[in-house]
Amino acid sequence: MSDVRVTNEGHVGIAEICRAPNNFFDIALIRDIAAAFEGFEADSNIRCIVLVAEGKNFCAGADFSSPARNTVGDRQGGHLYQQAVRLFRCGKPIVAAVQGAAVGGGLGLSLVADFRVASPESRFTANFNRLGFHPGFGLSITLPRLVGEQMAAMLFYTGRRIGGEEAQRIGLVDVLVPSTELRSAAMALATEIAASAPIAVSSTRATLRRGLADAITAITDHELEEQQKHFETADFKEGVKAMSERRLPVFEGK
Repeated sequence: MSDVRVTNEGHVGIAEICRAPNNFFDIALIRDIAAAFEGFEADSNIRCIVLVAEGKNFCAGADFSSPARNTVGDRQGGHLYQQAVRLFRCGKPIVAAVQGAAVGGGLGLSLVADFRVASPESRFTANFNRLGFHPGFGLSITLPRLVGEQMAAMLFYTGRRIGGEEAQRIGLVDVLVPSTELRSAAMALATEIAASAPIAVSSTRATLRRGLADAITAITDHELEEQQKHFETADFKEGVKAMSERRLPVFEGK
């Protein structure tokens, strides 16, 4: 059973994550989103995609409290990041409606999109270092591409959580609306994009994102290599424990 609901309205395809309330991701979910995107890619009627989610949060990242659900790979589907690369290879523009939290890999998922629509109550955090490991999901490229290297470094090193207004100020969010208008605003933007000539939009997007998917492939290989080393450290275990206990971690650098 897929946790992604696929619908369409006119020329806009809608992929909705259905793992409320937090929409934690694993390889199966990313595979399903990629399959939805590829279905839209093959449909000539679809000119723009909207990525939305049920529940309280857009995507609260990986659920480290449930190792079985936090599967990063299997023999049939390859590694999680191989599935993520499929998202970046989508040739049609994507608008993400981000309610609540986009955390860690959930932030990475939101940055697959060309545009993000959020509310002042939305929250964004690249909390990897606070958990004791290297950023992933291609964020090593996508975050500095949007907000600049200095700001990306600040967000990575501190794990700082920022709200929708600050996210818009630094370029992470493109449209800010009241939370009750998130989906309608995302659909309005997607519909506006879909009103442009589809061949021209596709060509322009390919130019603007030229080489991005290949760069994501290379960087996620590196991110994974670093993460696998960090998952064996005491600092990672402390980071996850501190998160579950809702306290600041006490890292020892080992």
